[in-house]
Amino acid sequence: MPEITAYTPGTPCWVDLMVPDQQAGLDFYRDLFGWQGEPGPAETGGYAVCTYKGLPVAGIGPTMDPATPTVWTTYLSSADADATVAAITKAGGQVMMPPMDVMTLGRMFVAADPAGAVFGVWEPKDFIGAQLVNEAGSIAWNECNSRDIDASAGFYAAAFGVGVEDMPGEMVYKTLQVGGRPVGGLNKMTDPPFDPAVPSHWLTYFCVDDTDSTVDAGVKRGANLLMPAADTPFGRMAVLSDPWGATFAVIEAMDAPA
Repeated sequence: MPEITAYTPGTPCWVDLMVPDQQAGLDFYRDLFGWQGEPGPAETGGYAVCTYKGLPVAGIGPTMDPATPTVWTTYLSSADADATVAAITKAGGQVMMPPMDVMTLGRMFVAADPAGAVFGVWEPKDFIGAQLVNEAGSIAWNECNSRDIDASAGFYAAAFGVGVEDMPGEMVYKTLQVGGRPVGGLNKMTDPPFDPAVPSHWLTYFCVDDTDSTVDAGVKRGANLLMPAADTPFGRMAVLSDPWGATFAVIEAMDAPA
């Protein structure tokens, strides 16, 4: 079982979703991925840490502002949130929500890269983030789809100290490297397949046992199929949006670690 006990800074370490109907969101992802979770205490705003096989895999909370889009947010690990704020600003990013302590669990904030892709930063204390990855029911991969891939690549390298490597092939794709291994991706957005109205964004891939059956189950529960299931060099994958519009991908297997 690929259990995680620590994350090197710059590595995607957590994902969460703020949804208008939290209980319905918990039910949808329980039925889709087998997650267990229930609304948390008032001091955490009701935030639910979803588990699979007893280990944390993702968070689902209630939307605080109805105007906020419903999206899956990827968090990058940091050894010092306040120092990362300074590095992000210097590298041309924008801090959208300043650092705040989450009880004794950690310290977090939300930012956007120069191309507009929004992401979170997590400084772990009592809670490191996802403790199970790369198997069915957990995160498989985190990818930044960017309207300006060169600007995004330079930003993450400067702000987080990660390496950036071009992936061979016809598509323009780069991997973010930590300690010599790929931990995330950068994809150049083109129209098509992306709609011109879709901005730069981070996309979470969840590991599943069977992509086609997961797609069928999701659609039956109100999801929209954005990209039909297709075979790729990394496994069979598809892209969906949940009943509230949050986009995510599912994939049967992934060689690269999350």
